[in-house]
Amino acid sequence: MQLIIVESPSKAKTIEKYLGGKYKVDASGGHVRDLPEKRIGVNISKNFEATYEISPDKKAVIERLASKAEKADKVFLATDPDREGEAISWHLSEVLKLDKDKTFRIEFNEISESAVKHALDNPREINMNLVDSQQARRVLDRLVGYKLSPLLCKRIQPNLSAGRVQSVVLRLIVDKEREIQAFVPQEYWNIYATLGSGKPAKKFKAMLQLKPANKADADAVLEKIDGAKYIVKNVKKSVTKQHAMPPFTTSMLQQDASNKLSMTSPQVMRLAQDLYEGIETSEGHIALITYIRTDSTRVATAAQNQALKYIKETYGEEYVPSKPNIYKAKKNAQDAHEAIRPIDLANTPEKVKKLLDKNHYNLYKLIYERFVASQMSEAKYNSVHLEIEANGCTFKTSGRTVIFDGYTAVYADYKKDDEELSSDGVVLPDLEVGDELNLYGVSPEQKYTKPPLRYTEATLVKTMEDKGIGRPSTYATIISVLSKRKYTVKEGKYIKPTEVAYQITDMLTKYFSDIMDVSFTAKMEDMLDEIELGGKDWHKLISDFYPPFAEQLSYASKDGDELTDIVCDRCGSLMIRKSGRYGKFLKCSNSECENICSENQEISDVKCDKCGQNMIVKTGKFGKFLACPNYPNCSNIKPIDEVISDVPCEKCGKLMSIKTGKFGKYMQCPDCKTTKSITEKAGVCPDCGKPTQKMTSKKGKTFYGCSGYPDCKFMSWDMPIGENCPKCGNYLIETKDGKNIKCSNKDCDYQIKKENEKNS
Repeated sequence: MQLIIVESPSKAKTIEKYLGGKYKVDASGGHVRDLPEKRIGVNISKNFEATYEISPDKKAVIERLASKAEKADKVFLATDPDREGEAISWHLSEVLKLDKDKTFRIEFNEISESAVKHALDNPREINMNLVDSQQARRVLDRLVGYKLSPLLCKRIQPNLSAGRVQSVVLRLIVDKEREIQAFVPQEYWNIYATLGSGKPAKKFKAMLQLKPANKADADAVLEKIDGAKYIVKNVKKSVTKQHAMPPFTTSMLQQDASNKLSMTSPQVMRLAQDLYEGIETSEGHIALITYIRTDSTRVATAAQNQALKYIKETYGEEYVPSKPNIYKAKKNAQDAHEAIRPIDLANTPEKVKKLLDKNHYNLYKLIYERFVASQMSEAKYNSVHLEIEANGCTFKTSGRTVIFDGYTAVYADYKKDDEELSSDGVVLPDLEVGDELNLYGVSPEQKYTKPPLRYTEATLVKTMEDKGIGRPSTYATIISVLSKRKYTVKEGKYIKPTEVAYQITDMLTKYFSDIMDVSFTAKMEDMLDEIELGGKDWHKLISDFYPPFAEQLSYASKDGDELTDIVCDRCGSLMIRKSGRYGKFLKCSNSECENICSENQEISDVKCDKCGQNMIVKTGKFGKFLACPNYPNCSNIKPIDEVISDVPCEKCGKLMSIKTGKFGKYMQCPDCKTTKSITEKAGVCPDCGKPTQKMTSKKGKTFYGCSGYPDCKFMSWDMPIGENCPKCGNYLIETKDGKNIKCSNKDCDYQIKKENEKNS
């Protein structure tokens, strides 16, 4: 028996189907070991050696794989064909203690029968250059993240994190927002002339080349051209060609799917991973596309020949280019894998549509059509550019008509808004220099320059790629992390930084200007590539980076500390003025004394109910609160406007306080800390007629549960009104906007306006 170990269970099913009974295929589910979660795991004093730990959820996987590997004659490590995949293979060989003489590394760019069998016929050893490059990135990111994150938590607020690449991307977003905020709109005017020639007249619009700066200038132009003759000054006719776009790289796919399908980058990568690994369909497990993490536009000769044959048979000989299209790789492209393409063009989007859900189908169709178009002939156009003069003022216009649609018969690029008067399909009159045109009207239009647009996911991915920040496989993760951390929010399709993003960016830029510099981050990517391609020692990269970083870290931790002439009221030592997440505070210079207090603190008239001291006003992440000045001996805190309810605690009898937490208001006993939820009555239970309670789930989502629980276990995500649908009998609910009543059954279309809406 021969064992193949892949990363994904889905991939394992597809490969096993191709190979039959000779091979057993199993999956590791990704990494089986990594740096520890709760400590840094990098020995700084011993050449930055990494300490890896087996992930707790992978112990059973390792036992299963080890048992199979022991019985196998050969073990093939078939993890993904990139740095991360190479590192996973290395970790597997180490953890499973595989015999090197019977262990082989194989890789394939697509999960097809021919590709898998070709890989098995061409095994190799684990590439330690790739592994070391991944180790260098992992250790580098761990050092930066685990050293900077506590600093952010100390100086700004708790639960913040920094990252070597994520923080640079956040800076791009913050800098763009500040550019928008600083933008001052400038007035300008567009002046259009509607002109024509011939009988019947062929009318068209031309725009004044000069853009007047204000109304006075615009009026001066209008006065100048009033009654003027419009004479054709220049005619430029040409046949223009537009070359097909290259097949998708990872970043191109994310950009186009965002623009055309309104998908997020993480969503695109998740769906693409499914199409690559294989999807369970009524016709079995099918893999549809090649490997999805690539920065190459290269296409295998066999795939290109298949495409040219398909194009000829489907569209005709004229759609096949005179010689195959070859696309130049970008400067920093690794070119390790092909572009993203369908595995087999026989699996047309129409053929697989019934096997896929809507999102998988739309993404596959996009990839399929882009690849086919990339191998087709260029499009040809008749283009005309006109310059028209009126009393010394020049107007311009242009038009373009299709001679041959070429690749656009399959796939058109994403169109951007353009103010210029030029569009496909516009046919201009046949004019010569010196011809006089008829004027049908002049229209001035006041405009203002627009601020730069915020980043969308598509434009942010493009910027990261252009500036060399991160790798294609990391773009979606970076965007997702910034959103999950609430450093960014979406306004429509645009990404906007939150308030804390400015604080993080400013602090990191102040103390770690090199790490926050885009060119430094791009240079670090080049150094990682040198480890991969040239076998350079990864420890040296870290040892060159860390000492200056440690100095910056030390300075940032102490900056703002200032010895004062204020005497500690506990031990008599002088106090140090420090900066913390809530502003400046005083700390005793005696390391054995733990006295901490606020400087110029606001003292309230509220007594601490534990030690009797007057409490002081502090500011935290949820606003102001009261804290005992005797901290750390007394750590009592309470809301600044604490409300006492009339509900006694069921344990000790003391009246409970009303507090506010992350899921809304709740009650808590000030003595024994017993808590009790506060529920708002809203809606009527359709099962028993009792009121329903508006409640909040652990994930923060609102739902409605019967107040008769546990006797009645009714629950709904929408507010029930206590009545049943006259069409299907299911219970009725109020719509989110509160204006309509509709059936809770999604297959029923019953809906009416609420009575108060009818009568208003």
